[in-house]
Amino acid sequence: MHHSIIGKYERDKVKPCIDVVKKIALVLDTTAGFLMDETKEQNVLKAPLMFKRMADIESLPPRDKESLLLTVDNFIKATKFNSL
Repeated sequence: MHHSIIGKYERDKVKPCIDVVKKIALVLDTTAGFLMDETKEQNVLKAPLMFKRMADIESLPPRDKESLLLTVDNFIKATKFNSL
């Protein structure tokens, strides 16, 4: 990648396409989500098992996916509440 395009990314003059973001994340040993400020956790989806689970959830029918995510959300809330 040429330094001039990197400078344009840094100055917000140009936005990289998702393929470029993926390549940058790979080189920097992080995730595209972290680079795009979608998560503060650098390694949340780098664990192969977690990534596979997320892909499996994404492929579920909408109703099943919603039910599963609701269950996970409630589990997380309960865990946070119990740790207070």
